[in-house]
Amino acid sequence: MSLKQRMRSLLTGRSVSKILIGVLLFLIIVVPIVRMLFYIDGEAWRSVFGSKLFVKNLVNSLTSTALATVLSIVLGYFLAWAIARTDIKCKYLFTILITLPMLIPSISHGMGLRILFDVGGILHFGSADSICGFWGVVVGSVLYSFPIAFIMIADILKYEDQAPYEAADVLGIPKIRQFTAITFPYIRKPMISVLFAVFTMIVTDYGVPLSVGGKFKTLPVMLYEEAVGQLHYSIGSVIGLVLLVPAVAAFLFDLFNKDKGNTSYVQRSYHSKNRWRDPLGYAIVVICSLMVMLIIFSFVIQAFAKSYPGDLSFTLKHFENIFSKNGGKALGNSILIALLTSAFGVVVATATAYMTARMKSRSSRILHLMAIVSLAIPGLVLGLSYIIVFKGSFLYGTIAILVLVNTVHFFASPYLMIYNAFGKLNDNLEEVGQILGISRVRIIFNVIVPQSKYTLIEMFSYFFVNCMMTISAVSFLASTFNKPLSLLITAAERGIQLECAAVVALLILAINMLMKGIVYLIKTIGGKYVDKKAV
Repeated sequence: MSLKQRMRSLLTGRSVSKILIGVLLFLIIVVPIVRMLFYIDGEAWRSVFGSKLFVKNLVNSLTSTALATVLSIVLGYFLAWAIARTDIKCKYLFTILITLPMLIPSISHGMGLRILFDVGGILHFGSADSICGFWGVVVGSVLYSFPIAFIMIADILKYEDQAPYEAADVLGIPKIRQFTAITFPYIRKPMISVLFAVFTMIVTDYGVPLSVGGKFKTLPVMLYEEAVGQLHYSIGSVIGLVLLVPAVAAFLFDLFNKDKGNTSYVQRSYHSKNRWRDPLGYAIVVICSLMVMLIIFSFVIQAFAKSYPGDLSFTLKHFENIFSKNGGKALGNSILIALLTSAFGVVVATATAYMTARMKSRSSRILHLMAIVSLAIPGLVLGLSYIIVFKGSFLYGTIAILVLVNTVHFFASPYLMIYNAFGKLNDNLEEVGQILGISRVRIIFNVIVPQSKYTLIEMFSYFFVNCMMTISAVSFLASTFNKPLSLLITAAERGIQLECAAVVALLILAINMLMKGIVYLIKTIGGKYVDKKAV
């Protein structure tokens, strides 16, 4: 084959598409991180690793994260057990209540704890001790992360077969022995993934420690103060590299841990009555739901009370205060950024997933790896890398750069959603279309996209909700022109204006709940329409 023929075979439509997507992912994911690493100099290394403050903050991060991770996973497991293994009613409602913390920024959880338990708080009982410090960070981190642990563990438990437990009951095997012999071997490897995911989520978060840490500083707070407060990007890059370690470790473990356990797809629900198990299930979900609602209630009190705690009469002056300080512009920015990120992210993730799941080759594996590598990049590190790369460029200070960084930040999960959906479709669709003279484009838009429409809607919702509440990556890149609503919480916290911070948290929660409600209605109405059509 001549060189000209080889070049022509390489530059087919498929190859060009893969090259374009590959170049895009390389530029927006790989290049910023590599550029950040090259920004580090010897003085920055010595300044960080020779600092007693760094060692102290590192110990603070590891100790608080370790305890919060254990508590989150234990709480998440009991909640998942209550939903998956008991016969309690209103499971869907309890699931919604349990996962509400996922719809507000992490900094809001710390703020809620201060409103409730700090000196002068709603539930403060006269002690001179403040909630701020180690225990404030731990409790706030648990509130922030346990819904993720719950969702991941519930997904593990719901596919387990009930038959071994029925056999064990017949044989009179004690419940403790059933757990160690049946449950534990089943969940062991998946739970390691949960452990890594929750640990990484907490150790790289700066919202909770910034809000309720006080003098108890963690590495993310140190990075934020060095890079955003003092513009020491080289020192921030060293700290960012340290924060990359647990995230990369979690990513590599998940990548190579192919055996997720002997998952069974025998759909046999736990519907048997039990006079001890079901009341315990109710107690667990009710207490947890009340805990979540208590945080939300604290926002309501602060947002609508005229002057807490002296005057609890109803007022809207705090909302007026927010909107008089460019709150309306920030709200518009957030919604615009969330919509643009969702649209752009869904298109890029879907195109990438189609090439990796439906057009398999060696290059597809490279694309897949680049697509999921963003899982290993904490938001703070990503934001720092983007400011190093794009500062001074035409993108800096625009809405576009926030759309770009949010797309990268939240790309991996929606990509995996649609990748798995495409993988479940018939492998021969394109081949059959080719035989019948139907183009690949028509197969995609007439068959594959309609089959995956609910996954695409979930992807859009995922991007939107996370964009509305994120404060990590965007905190480095936001200006007065493009500042999103979530960053007003940080500003309000610094000014000790908890009323304004509560208003912002409620606005974000309301918008995200509206988005979730719209998605639920679309899926419900669409499902009923499909069922009716089938009949």
